[in-house]
Amino acid sequence: MLKLSGLNGEQNIINHPHDSGQESLSDKRSGRIAVALGSNLGDSRKILEAAIAQLSFIPTMQLEATSNWYITKAVGPPQPDYINGCVILQVDMTPQLLLETLLATEQQFGRVRQERWGPRSLDLDLLLYDQVILDTPTLQIPHPRMRERAFVLVPLAEIAPDWIEPVSGYTIKQLVKDVDCSDVHLLKSNSSHYQ
Repeated sequence: MLKLSGLNGEQNIINHPHDSGQESLSDKRSGRIAVALGSNLGDSRKILEAAIAQLSFIPTMQLEATSNWYITKAVGPPQPDYINGCVILQVDMTPQLLLETLLATEQQFGRVRQERWGPRSLDLDLLLYDQVILDTPTLQIPHPRMRERAFVLVPLAEIAPDWIEPVSGYTIKQLVKDVDCSDVHLLKSNSSHYQ
């Protein structure tokens, strides 16, 4: 199922995009995206900043904003705390190519997928792609758990407070009010973040 929510609330659901005469949302070529970053293995801050630099170097990606870094408690099995943040980028690539680019970047920084919610050197999650709602076997936009995660919403609210999450219809600044933010703490000396 492919669905697009417009700014005024209308939704277009496309089950078979080729039958509708409309371009498939999975073929969307450009837009504004939000990506969450996290790391709790190695020199996490250095890894995260290098990952942002690497993504910014890709010709089809332009960095618009970077949040501060936050120390957060890990979700899942016992493991070290995470450093988390978010970036906003303008991209010129399809959602699937974007996902592949993010996964390849994770691998370049030593990401190994061994257990669900296990520790990782780099985690890059595609949160939002304009107002697209996309549900395929390999990709869901918006990220299906972003609305319940303070470690995503706190940094995202810092750089995109008025972005409307298209499934709920609420802004990021509204969503962050509904989560427990007690385990999300601003990392001291955030001086070297991009913007």
